[in-house]
Amino acid sequence: MNAKRLALSGLGFAAALLATAAPAEDFRITLPASAPDAQYDGRVLLILTPKGETEPRFQVAADFDAAQVLGVNVDGLKRGETVTIDSKVLGFPAESLAGVPKGEYFVQAVLHKYDTYNLSNGKTVKLPAARGAGQNWRKEPGNLISKPVKLSFDPARTGTLDVALDTVLPPIAPATDSEFIRHFKFKSPSLSKFWGRDTFITGHVLVPKDFDKHPEARYPLAIFHGHFPDDFSGFSTTPPDPKLKCLPNPRFGEPCYNRIEQQEAHDFYKKWVSPDFPRMLIVEIDHSNPYYDDSYAVNSANLGPYGDAITHEFIPALEKKFRGLGAGWARFLYGGSTGGWEAAAAQIFYPKEYNGAFIACPDPIDFRQNMITNIYEDKNAYWREGPFGRVPKPGKRNYLGHVPYLAEHENRLELVLGDKTRSGGQWDVWEAVYSPMGEDGYPKRIYDKRSGVIDPAVAAHWRDNYDLRHILERDWKKIGPDLQGKLNIYVGDMDNFYLNNAVYLMEDFLKKADPPYQGEVKYGDRAEHCWNGDPTQPNATTRLRYNSMYIPKILDRIAKTAPPKADLTSWKY
Repeated sequence: MNAKRLALSGLGFAAALLATAAPAEDFRITLPASAPDAQYDGRVLLILTPKGETEPRFQVAADFDAAQVLGVNVDGLKRGETVTIDSKVLGFPAESLAGVPKGEYFVQAVLHKYDTYNLSNGKTVKLPAARGAGQNWRKEPGNLISKPVKLSFDPARTGTLDVALDTVLPPIAPATDSEFIRHFKFKSPSLSKFWGRDTFITGHVLVPKDFDKHPEARYPLAIFHGHFPDDFSGFSTTPPDPKLKCLPNPRFGEPCYNRIEQQEAHDFYKKWVSPDFPRMLIVEIDHSNPYYDDSYAVNSANLGPYGDAITHEFIPALEKKFRGLGAGWARFLYGGSTGGWEAAAAQIFYPKEYNGAFIACPDPIDFRQNMITNIYEDKNAYWREGPFGRVPKPGKRNYLGHVPYLAEHENRLELVLGDKTRSGGQWDVWEAVYSPMGEDGYPKRIYDKRSGVIDPAVAAHWRDNYDLRHILERDWKKIGPDLQGKLNIYVGDMDNFYLNNAVYLMEDFLKKADPPYQGEVKYGDRAEHCWNGDPTQPNATTRLRYNSMYIPKILDRIAKTAPPKADLTSWKY
């Protein structure tokens, strides 16, 4: 039975089939005697693919046509020892090796290593440390991989195929300062205490033209929230390389999208140094952590007090170093997707510390539409169920509604990549951020990762602490006056991840809020993820213009709300 039929036939049957799968050829993965560490904790992944253009590890994805991956934990794996992946090990897209067709495959193994953390609450957990690649197991320094090798595999054949973890991924060189881009590494006292080790937040700071020539100037600050940045993105002092090899983007139908990206980055540089562009600071924050490529910029039982650390520790220190104005009226937030949710959450949880959030394609801001699941009323995250039948829930669509994978598929892939919420994936990070901590020190599951059955007690915790619409409606009388004019939301009405659904529910509340919210909510017609609010530009372009799109709105907000005697001149040179 192929993976698609297996998934649609019901998880109960699939689990039973996996448990009773007939013996098939298995793989023996060896940690060589030359490994840098004497022993390893972590997750061993095995990847098979018929495509040899890129390494197998880079072909793992939730899509129906992605590479096959299987995974097992290792605890204290010593040099020279082996781990076996056989037909009883869970996989994706096929449920196990028994479902992988006979054929020739490029094969690669990865050991994603874990560190031991002794948390301040007395719990001990094993998690993948953030080591410079944004929690990307494919690239994280110190992980071991095998060189890709082409092997013949037959599920009907018994025997063992050997793979050796013979390569250690090297360290990633830190970004270096330039005229316009500076870097600020900050040790957080509160996070270091939580994690039981030194924990840092790094800012990639875009400084204005002639920053060093104007020591008297003090600047407004824009926080560009989003996924892990290895440096400040979308800014280039040089035009596109004329010898650039075009890379097509099927999603946008662009044959040379990398050239568009480079041109947009250079165009932004030209705007940045132009005489009429405001002189300000923009920062992208690296707050990658053991669960994900960023923290969602809020306090969390499992990730620690990142909200307080960013707002009360990191930002004041950054403003001191880079001469920020250092006041709530001069701080602004924007971002898309994860960054959109973070911009909204930071503004809502710290209403006086920021003066406006421009929130594009945010992750679900109302958990009655957590993508397409109502976690309070639905019984299952994977299925719409009736008395006699059920329909699987999709995980993604394009603007035509075509679906490349289901919610169960993406969650099963995450479970293959790491149990106990350790995959570094999207669904797992929501659980890591929003859930209470379990007795074992790991996040409590919002739903069973195999069956999709939702835990209503965990859902209630999500609602009371992180459902942004619920929190606004519950607390509006108290925080609403400090949020007037500060919440602005933009989303495509065909967002790939159904994120517009939760925005509709948020808008329903904001329209009737008393006092009035005085912001705006806009939808892009047939626009996908991540439309930023400009109806004059295609989605492919708007997603590249966050740093210039909201500047006029920020300046207007400053003009309307700056307190008496505020510095409105030193930064206008």
